[in-house]
Formats: sequence, structure tokens, C-alpha cells
Amino acid sequence: LNTTNTCSLIPKDFPQLKNDTFLRATRGEETEHVPVWCMRQAGRYLPEFRESRAGKDFFETCRSPEACCELTLQPLRRFPFDAAIIFSDILVVPQAMGMDVQMVPGKGPTFPEPLKEPEDLQRLRTKVDVDKELGYVFKAITLTRHKIEGKVPLIGFTGAPWTLMSYMIEGGGSNTHSKAKRWLYRHPDASHMLLKMLTDVIVEYLLGQVAAGAQALQVFESHAGILGPVEFKEFSLPYLRDIARRVKDKLKEAGQDVPMIVFAKDGHYALEDLSQSHYEVVGLDWTVDPRSARERTGGKVSLQGNMDPCALYAPKERISDIVKKMLEGFGARGYIANLGHGLYPDMDPENVGAFVEAVHRHSKQMIKQM
Repeated sequence: LNTTNTCSLIPKDFPQLKNDTFLRATRGEETEHVPVWCMRQAGRYLPEFRESRAGKDFFETCRSPEACCELTLQPLRRFPFDAAIIFSDILVVPQAMGMDVQMVPGKGPTFPEPLKEPEDLQRLRTKVDVDKELGYVFKAITLTRHKIEGKVPLIGFTGAPWTLMSYMIEGGGSNTHSKAKRWLYRHPDASHMLLKMLTDVIVEYLLGQVAAGAQALQVFESHAGILGPVEFKEFSLPYLRDIARRVKDKLKEAGQDVPMIVFAKDGHYALEDLSQSHYEVVGLDWTVDPRSARERTGGKVSLQGNMDPCALYAPKERISDIVKKMLEGFGARGYIANLGHGLYPDMDPENVGAFVEAVHRHSKQMIKQM
């Protein structure tokens, strides 16, 4: 599949994958241990991350393949994670569509000129040249695939349409998301138009990531929980399904297949629907009971998650107990251990290490006893 001109220039003879535990778990196959990785594993909790990022603009870092590669690899030097996720940000997609986004220290991502009314959609690029606008992500993925030397698989990712739409209208983070939700109730047609535009870019973006070397893809619907079941079914789910179906169909034409993960945070009301949306893996946050998630998804998908990130503030022995209980709830097959959200900046790397170690140790024992 050669959708990317930039990447076809780089030799694709990637090193052989040595640890495919994560990929096997996405397909529900047997593994020797439960694979584990963490959302935001390349993050501010690591002193070396803070050092690399010091004094540099956030999105400038995102646009440097070398910087992204280094940040992606840092956690792997410390911890035996079973997967890496490329360092980037979900808001590179609105940027590619022509919106200005800045990372304001202490405030987070900010859109100086958010979308206010449906006529503002005219400001967006109708046809996005993904290679031109987001080629730096593809280059980062290709470079990282070489530098990771086959140690573990590399995950690519994107924000989902509703989550990106809410940022584009709110102009940043929000508690109520009322500006964005106002569109859903007041301008449903314009909302669908925007969601469709986002979906088209996301599909191309994900295909470009696979062409560049991504071995799995995660779609982050971080703002699922702000919608009720009815709105979710209208404004989120159809687009999540569309993304997976279109990416899979296109890859199939090229004789390729990569596992896809959907993570709809606080979308526990939609678990059954999400498990029938063409994704191999459904990611869960900590508000969902592991056993009930298994029952409700009926073995149709692998599950990923879902320890409360704040459990990492506990002493190491307690982390070990929490992990053991979580593993018993999910079972060792068709399961990828993770947190129910990203790592927070004030977390102790030692405790992250204890989490990873506990997953490997307890799951090996469980699998031996099976």
C-alpha cells in the first residue's frame, strides 16, 4: 500500500519483530503473558522526557520526526512494555484542516479562533493533502520502526471525529462541552458535515500511518462520556464504525491487515455497540467492571485497560494486588493490560515499573495454571 510518497523513499526493510505478544492478544490468540503498555507512556512523568522537551514548543516537537522517535523510545529503555505508541497529538488533525492550535503552558491546547457557527466550516480545508500536512507523523513512524529494532510493535493513533469536533468548537478543554453539544442540538446537519469531513481526513491519516509502518491503530474517543446514549449513537458511533470499515477495506485491497483499538472513554453505556464496530479491541476506562465487560462483549473482541491511573499512587505491594484482581476479572486471553486513561505527570516511574512487572508476573502464573 503506497499512499505516501514521502515514505516510499525510505527503505521499508524494517527489523524483524521479536515480541509479538501484543499483536497476538489483539487477535485473541494464546500468549505466554498478558501484554501491557500505558497510554501516555511517553510523558512528563519521565524526567528524561521533561529534559528532552524543555524550552521547546509542543507542536514543534510533534513536527520533528527525530524528537518524536526519541520520546517514543524513552519508556522502552526503562520498562519492558509490550508495545510502543508513537509520540504525537490528536490535534494535529484539526491543524491539517487549517485550524491554528497552540499549546499554552498551564492551560493546555488552545484554538485562538474556534468554530462558532456553521458558516465557520468554510474556513476549513475541504481537500486535505494528508502527505503534505501530516507527513511529519509518517516520517516519525518510519524512523521509529527502524530505531525500535523490532523490540515491540508500534501503535499509531488518531482522535475520533466527535472528540476533535468538540475541541474545535470549545477552543480547548472543557468540563461541560456545552458549546460543542449546542451544535449537536441546534445544528445537527452542520455537525454531521463536520464529523464527515473529519472522518475522511482520519481514514487517510490512519492509512498513511500503516503505510509508514504502524503495526496497530488506536482511535481515541476521549469525550464519549459527555454524550448520552442517544447522541452517541447518532454523532459518534456511526463515524467510529465508518473509520474502521473504510481503513480495513482499503488495507484488505492491498492484502494487509492491522488490528484496530477503539477507546471511548466513559462510554460504558455503548459497550455492546462498540464490540460490534469492526475493531478487534475495545479499550476500557476504570469505571467499568472487568467481568461485566467480558459478559457484555460476549467474547467478540479483545479488551484493553483498565486500571485507575491513580492506583499508581498506591504502594507497590498494593499495585500488585490491584493488578492481580484486574487480571482475574478480565482473564488472560484476548486481553491487553493498560490504564483506564493516560499517566499523570506527577506519577513515580518506579510505580509504573511495578505495574508492568506485576502484569507480567501474575499473568504468567495464571497462564501456567490454565
